[in-house]
Amino acid sequence: MGWHGYLTLGCAVLGALALVGYGRSLAGMSRAQRTVLAVGRIDRVREPRHGSSAKDGIPVVISFRDPSTGQDFTVTNDGSCGEKIATAWTGREIGVRYLRGRPHAFRFTLGLEQGGRGLGWPNTAVFLIYVALVVGAAIDRGWPLALIGFCGPWAVLAACSLPQSRRDAKRNADTLNSMAAVPGRVVAVLKDVSTDSDGDTSTSHTPVVVFTTHEGTAITAYCNSGLPKPAESYGREVTIHYAPADPADFTADLARARRSRTTDITFSVLGLIATVAATVVGAVVQWRA
Repeated sequence: MGWHGYLTLGCAVLGALALVGYGRSLAGMSRAQRTVLAVGRIDRVREPRHGSSAKDGIPVVISFRDPSTGQDFTVTNDGSCGEKIATAWTGREIGVRYLRGRPHAFRFTLGLEQGGRGLGWPNTAVFLIYVALVVGAAIDRGWPLALIGFCGPWAVLAACSLPQSRRDAKRNADTLNSMAAVPGRVVAVLKDVSTDSDGDTSTSHTPVVVFTTHEGTAITAYCNSGLPKPAESYGREVTIHYAPADPADFTADLARARRSRTTDITFSVLGLIATVAATVVGAVVQWRA
Protein backbone atom coordinates (compact mmCIF):
# COMPACT_ATOMS: atom_id res chain seq x y z
CA MET A 1 0.00 0.00 0.00
CA GLY A 2 1.46 3.35 -1.09
CA TRP A 3 1.45 6.56 0.89
CA HIS A 4 -1.89 7.53 -0.67
CA GLY A 5 -3.41 4.44 0.92
CA TYR A 6 -1.91 5.20 4.31
CA LEU A 7 -3.15 8.78 4.02
CA THR A 8 -6.65 7.58 3.19
CA LEU A 9 -6.61 5.07 6.04
CA GLY A 10 -5.42 7.68 8.51
CA CYS A 11 -8.10 10.14 7.42
CA ALA A 12 -10.75 7.43 7.72
CA VAL A 13 -9.67 6.60 11.28
CA LEU A 14 -9.61 10.26 12.27
CA GLY A 15 -12.99 10.79 10.64
CA ALA A 16 -14.48 7.91 12.61
CA LEU A 17 -13.06 9.33 15.86
CA ALA A 18 -14.48 12.75 15.00
CA LEU A 19 -17.93 11.28 14.34
CA VAL A 20 -17.85 9.43 17.65
CA GLY A 21 -16.84 12.62 19.44
CA TYR A 22 -19.57 14.70 17.82
CA GLY A 23 -22.10 11.96 18.55
CA ARG A 24 -21.16 11.87 22.24
CA SER A 25 -21.46 15.66 22.38
CA LEU A 26 -24.92 15.62 20.78
CA ALA A 27 -25.98 12.95 23.28
CA GLY A 28 -24.65 15.00 26.18
CA MET A 29 -22.19 12.26 27.14
CA SER A 30 -18.84 13.94 26.56
CA ARG A 31 -16.50 14.29 29.51
CA ALA A 32 -16.88 18.07 29.50
CA GLN A 33 -20.67 17.78 29.67
CA ARG A 34 -20.45 15.30 32.54
CA THR A 35 -18.11 17.56 34.48
CA VAL A 36 -19.44 19.64 37.37
CA LEU A 37 -18.04 23.13 37.99
CA ALA A 38 -18.30 24.22 41.61
CA VAL A 39 -17.12 27.62 42.81
CA GLY A 40 -14.72 27.29 45.71
CA ARG A 41 -13.27 30.00 47.92
CA ILE A 42 -9.89 30.20 49.58
CA ASP A 43 -10.24 30.03 53.36
CA ARG A 44 -6.56 30.12 54.35
CA VAL A 45 -3.28 30.98 52.67
CA ARG A 46 0.15 29.86 53.83
CA GLU A 47 3.45 31.28 52.66
CA PRO A 48 5.63 28.75 50.82
CA ARG A 49 8.81 27.66 52.55
CA HIS A 50 11.94 29.40 51.29
CA GLY A 51 13.91 27.06 49.03
CA SER A 52 11.02 24.67 48.36
CA SER A 53 9.59 23.80 44.93
CA ALA A 54 7.28 26.04 42.91
CA LYS A 55 5.49 23.13 41.26
CA ASP A 56 2.59 22.82 43.70
CA GLY A 57 1.59 26.49 43.89
CA ILE A 58 0.77 28.63 46.92
CA PRO A 59 -0.44 26.36 49.77
CA VAL A 60 -4.13 27.09 50.35
CA VAL A 61 -7.25 25.62 51.94
CA ILE A 62 -10.36 25.80 49.75
CA SER A 63 -14.02 25.18 50.57
CA PHE A 64 -16.69 24.35 47.99
CA ARG A 65 -20.20 22.93 47.83
CA ASP A 66 -21.35 20.16 45.51
CA PRO A 67 -24.25 21.76 43.58
CA SER A 68 -26.10 18.46 43.16
CA THR A 69 -26.04 17.29 46.78
CA GLY A 70 -25.42 20.49 48.75
CA GLN A 71 -22.58 18.78 50.63
CA ASP A 72 -19.69 21.00 51.71
CA PHE A 73 -16.05 20.03 51.21
CA THR A 74 -12.82 21.51 52.51
CA VAL A 75 -9.69 20.55 50.56
CA THR A 76 -6.10 21.61 50.00
CA ASN A 77 -3.98 21.88 46.87
CA ASP A 78 -1.31 19.45 48.06
CA GLY A 79 0.00 17.33 45.20
CA SER A 80 -1.17 17.33 41.60
CA CYS A 81 -4.76 18.59 41.53
CA GLY A 82 -5.27 20.73 38.47
CA GLU A 83 -4.04 24.21 37.67
CA LYS A 84 -1.36 25.70 39.87
CA ILE A 85 -2.56 28.48 42.16
CA ALA A 86 0.19 31.08 41.78
CA THR A 87 -1.72 34.02 43.30
CA ALA A 88 -3.82 33.60 46.41
CA TRP A 89 -5.78 35.62 48.91
CA THR A 90 -8.49 34.80 51.42
CA GLY A 91 -11.86 34.86 49.68
CA ARG A 92 -10.57 34.41 46.13
CA GLU A 93 -12.89 32.28 44.01
CA ILE A 94 -11.35 29.13 42.49
CA GLY A 95 -13.10 26.77 40.12
CA VAL A 96 -13.36 23.11 41.18
CA ARG A 97 -14.10 20.56 38.43
CA TYR A 98 -15.02 16.90 38.84
CA LEU A 99 -17.19 14.26 37.22
CA ARG A 100 -20.74 14.09 38.53
CA GLY A 101 -20.88 12.06 41.71
CA ARG A 102 -17.09 12.15 42.24
CA PRO A 103 -16.33 15.37 44.17
CA HIS A 104 -13.30 13.76 45.82
CA ALA A 105 -11.61 13.44 42.41
CA PHE A 106 -11.52 17.23 42.01
CA ARG A 107 -9.28 19.41 39.88
CA PHE A 108 -8.72 23.12 40.45
CA THR A 109 -9.15 25.60 37.62
CA LEU A 110 -8.59 29.35 37.66
CA GLY A 111 -11.40 29.88 35.15
CA LEU A 112 -15.00 29.87 36.29
CA GLU A 113 -16.51 29.10 32.89
CA GLN A 114 -18.38 25.90 32.14
CA GLY A 115 -16.44 23.21 30.29
CA GLY A 116 -18.33 23.55 27.00
CA ARG A 117 -19.62 20.70 24.84
CA GLY A 118 -16.50 18.55 24.67
CA LEU A 119 -15.71 19.29 21.03
CA GLY A 120 -11.96 19.71 21.51
CA TRP A 121 -10.90 16.20 20.45
CA PRO A 122 -13.27 15.80 17.48
CA ASN A 123 -12.31 19.27 16.22
CA THR A 124 -8.66 18.30 16.54
CA ALA A 125 -9.32 15.15 14.50
CA VAL A 126 -10.96 17.22 11.74
CA PHE A 127 -8.01 19.62 11.79
CA LEU A 128 -5.57 16.72 11.41
CA ILE A 129 -7.60 15.44 8.44
CA TYR A 130 -7.31 18.88 6.85
CA VAL A 131 -3.55 18.95 7.48
CA ALA A 132 -3.14 15.50 5.95
CA LEU A 133 -5.10 16.51 2.84
CA VAL A 134 -3.06 19.69 2.41
CA VAL A 135 0.21 17.78 2.80
CA GLY A 136 -0.95 15.18 0.29
CA ALA A 137 -1.98 17.86 -2.21
CA ALA A 138 1.34 19.66 -1.73
CA ILE A 139 3.29 16.46 -2.41
CA ASP A 140 1.27 15.76 -5.54
CA ARG A 141 1.03 19.27 -6.95
CA GLY A 142 3.87 21.29 -5.38
CA TRP A 143 4.67 23.56 -2.47
CA PRO A 144 2.42 26.51 -3.48
CA LEU A 145 -0.60 24.51 -2.35
CA ALA A 146 1.03 24.10 1.05
CA LEU A 147 1.32 27.87 1.38
CA ILE A 148 -2.29 28.37 0.32
CA GLY A 149 -3.61 25.51 2.44
CA PHE A 150 -1.76 26.38 5.65
CA CYS A 151 -1.31 30.14 5.54
CA GLY A 152 -4.65 31.01 3.94
CA PRO A 153 -6.87 29.83 6.82
CA TRP A 154 -4.51 31.35 9.41
CA ALA A 155 -4.64 34.67 7.58
CA VAL A 156 -8.45 34.60 7.54
CA LEU A 157 -8.61 33.69 11.24
CA ALA A 158 -6.07 36.40 12.14
CA ALA A 159 -7.97 39.00 10.12
CA CYS A 160 -11.29 38.02 11.74
CA SER A 161 -9.78 38.17 15.24
CA LEU A 162 -8.03 41.49 14.65
CA PRO A 163 -10.94 43.65 15.94
CA GLN A 164 -11.12 41.56 19.13
CA SER A 165 -7.33 41.79 19.48
CA ARG A 166 -7.55 45.58 19.23
CA ARG A 167 -10.24 45.65 21.92
CA ASP A 168 -8.12 43.39 24.13
CA ALA A 169 -5.08 45.62 23.58
CA LYS A 170 -7.07 48.71 24.57
CA ARG A 171 -8.44 46.95 27.63
CA ASN A 172 -4.93 45.83 28.62
CA ALA A 173 -3.62 49.37 28.17
CA ASP A 174 -6.44 50.74 30.34
CA THR A 175 -5.64 48.12 32.99
CA LEU A 176 -1.96 49.09 33.03
CA ASN A 177 -2.84 52.77 33.29
CA SER A 178 -5.19 52.14 36.22
CA MET A 179 -2.76 50.02 38.25
CA ALA A 180 -2.13 51.07 41.83
CA ALA A 181 1.28 50.92 43.49
CA VAL A 182 1.82 49.36 46.93
CA PRO A 183 4.88 48.16 48.83
CA GLY A 184 5.68 44.46 48.78
CA ARG A 185 8.29 42.08 50.07
CA VAL A 186 9.87 38.86 48.80
CA VAL A 187 9.18 36.27 51.52
CA ALA A 188 10.65 33.23 49.75
CA VAL A 189 12.56 32.19 46.67
CA LEU A 190 11.51 28.79 45.35
CA LYS A 191 14.00 26.57 43.55
CA ASP A 192 13.47 23.84 40.97
CA VAL A 193 16.15 21.78 39.23
CA SER A 194 15.32 20.01 35.96
CA THR A 195 17.31 17.67 33.73
CA ASP A 196 16.86 17.48 29.96
CA SER A 197 17.22 14.46 27.69
CA ASP A 198 20.96 15.12 27.29
CA GLY A 199 21.54 15.02 31.04
CA ASP A 200 22.11 18.77 31.36
CA THR A 201 20.59 20.40 34.43
CA SER A 202 19.01 23.80 34.74
CA THR A 203 17.83 25.69 37.82
CA SER A 204 14.87 28.07 37.98
CA HIS A 205 14.14 30.48 40.81
CA THR A 206 10.66 31.81 41.56
CA PRO A 207 10.34 34.70 44.04
CA VAL A 208 7.21 34.79 46.22
CA VAL A 209 5.95 38.26 47.08
CA VAL A 210 3.40 39.45 49.60
CA PHE A 211 1.59 42.75 49.38
CA THR A 212 -1.60 44.32 50.66
CA THR A 213 -3.94 46.16 48.32
CA HIS A 214 -5.42 49.56 49.14
CA GLU A 215 -8.66 47.70 49.82
CA GLY A 216 -6.95 45.74 52.59
CA THR A 217 -6.60 42.36 50.82
CA ALA A 218 -3.38 40.48 51.63
CA ILE A 219 -1.95 38.83 48.50
CA THR A 220 0.63 36.04 48.30
CA ALA A 221 1.88 35.38 44.78
CA TYR A 222 4.61 34.02 42.56
CA CYS A 223 6.47 36.85 40.85
CA ASN A 224 7.83 35.20 37.71
CA SER A 225 9.12 38.37 36.04
CA GLY A 226 10.07 41.93 36.79
CA LEU A 227 12.60 41.27 39.56
CA PRO A 228 16.30 41.53 38.72
CA LYS A 229 18.46 38.66 39.99
CA PRO A 230 15.51 36.62 41.31
CA ALA A 231 17.79 34.05 42.96
CA GLU A 232 19.14 36.79 45.24
CA SER A 233 15.83 38.55 45.94
CA TYR A 234 14.91 36.88 49.26
CA GLY A 235 13.89 39.56 51.77
CA ARG A 236 13.93 42.35 49.18
CA GLU A 237 11.47 45.23 49.47
CA VAL A 238 9.73 45.85 46.14
CA THR A 239 6.99 48.00 44.64
CA ILE A 240 4.05 46.08 43.23
CA HIS A 241 1.60 47.51 40.69
CA TYR A 242 -1.76 45.71 40.67
CA ALA A 243 -5.12 46.05 38.93
CA PRO A 244 -7.79 47.04 41.49
CA ALA A 245 -10.40 44.97 39.63
CA ASP A 246 -8.25 41.83 39.79
CA PRO A 247 -5.23 41.72 42.13
CA ALA A 248 -4.02 38.58 40.31
CA ASP A 249 -3.05 40.96 37.49
CA PHE A 250 0.08 42.56 38.95
CA THR A 251 3.65 43.34 38.04
CA ALA A 252 6.86 44.35 39.75
CA ASP A 253 8.02 46.25 36.65
CA LEU A 254 5.29 48.38 35.09
CA ALA A 255 7.49 49.69 32.26
CA ARG A 256 8.47 46.16 31.27
CA ALA A 257 4.80 45.07 31.29
CA ARG A 258 3.94 47.92 28.92
CA ARG A 259 6.79 46.95 26.59
CA SER A 260 5.68 43.31 26.66
CA ARG A 261 2.10 44.19 25.69
CA THR A 262 3.40 46.38 22.85
CA THR A 263 5.64 43.56 21.64
CA ASP A 264 2.71 41.10 21.64
CA ILE A 265 0.65 43.45 19.46
CA THR A 266 3.57 43.95 17.08
CA PHE A 267 4.11 40.22 16.65
CA SER A 268 0.39 39.67 16.02
CA VAL A 269 0.37 42.27 13.25
CA LEU A 270 3.59 40.91 11.74
CA GLY A 271 2.14 37.39 11.85
CA LEU A 272 -0.95 38.56 9.95
CA ILE A 273 1.19 40.28 7.32
CA ALA A 274 3.42 37.21 6.94
CA THR A 275 0.53 34.77 6.49
CA VAL A 276 -1.22 37.01 3.98
CA ALA A 277 2.01 37.47 2.02
CA ALA A 278 2.70 33.72 2.01
CA THR A 279 -0.85 33.01 0.81
CA VAL A 280 -0.52 35.54 -2.02
CA VAL A 281 2.86 34.09 -3.09
CA GLY A 282 1.43 30.59 -3.14
CA ALA A 283 -1.62 31.70 -5.14
CA VAL A 284 0.47 33.58 -7.70
CA VAL A 285 2.94 30.73 -8.20
CA GLN A 286 0.12 28.19 -8.47
CA TRP A 287 -1.76 30.36 -10.99
CA ARG A 288 1.31 30.77 -13.17
CA ALA A 289 2.19 27.07 -13.05
